[in-house]
Amino acid sequence: MTAHEEEHDRTGPDARRDELAEALAEVRARVADAARAADRDPAEVDLLAVTKTWPAADVALLTDLGLTAFGENKEQEGAAKAAELATLRPDVPARWHVVGRLQRNKARSLARWAHAVDSVDSARLVDALESAVAKAVDTGERTDPLAVLLQVSVDADPDRGGAPVDEVPALADRVAGCAHLHLGGVMTVAPQGVAPEEAFATVWEVAAGVRAAHPHATTLSAGMSGDLEAAVAHGSTVVRVGTALLGRRWLPSV
Repeated sequence: MTAHEEEHDRTGPDARRDELAEALAEVRARVADAARAADRDPAEVDLLAVTKTWPAADVALLTDLGLTAFGENKEQEGAAKAAELATLRPDVPARWHVVGRLQRNKARSLARWAHAVDSVDSARLVDALESAVAKAVDTGERTDPLAVLLQVSVDADPDRGGAPVDEVPALADRVAGCAHLHLGGVMTVAPQGVAPEEAFATVWEVAAGVRAAHPHATTLSAGMSGDLEAAVAHGSTVVRVGTALLGRRWLPSV
């Protein structure tokens, strides 16, 4: 057990729940203030709790506080955590999103437990997910389509993931043509070296183009702990919050 785990164990679930409740209230207040400043209804902005590297016990406490949507970076960690949460809170209809870069060879495993992939950035990944979900449906491992967001790369840096802006329309068409995938909209991470406001303004235009071609694709997932205000000001409908909600990460990834 690490020093951080020992500290977590000493504080106990009640203290941790209080800590999470306070952090959640602060995050919700930030979102509400940002929405009102942009003349938007705070109810238009959903919160995705990014729980990567944090234990399922914390996720269970977050469900007690009313959250049901959680983001994981790695397929193996997410699968294990989803299974553990199902044991800890069997009546909670949790939705699991993959928010990190995804290898195509993980698609088959992911199709068994994930509700959404928010980081789709290539035609080859689209095809792999379509095939994997189709097989999962055929074997009775799932019954619903996999929700998909297209990750937009503002700076087209291949090392950071995401599809370049000019490739997004064709990628949206490809997802929309899949029988087992549901195009939800777009996602982005503001790159270093680019002002968040500039990045989110660009992605807002990309999202508008996707919506024009596919009216049901209304999700714009943008903004994290450090820049959610700028994202909400530029139309984000989902903010992905980890550190501001759960604190600094300490549990090693599986």
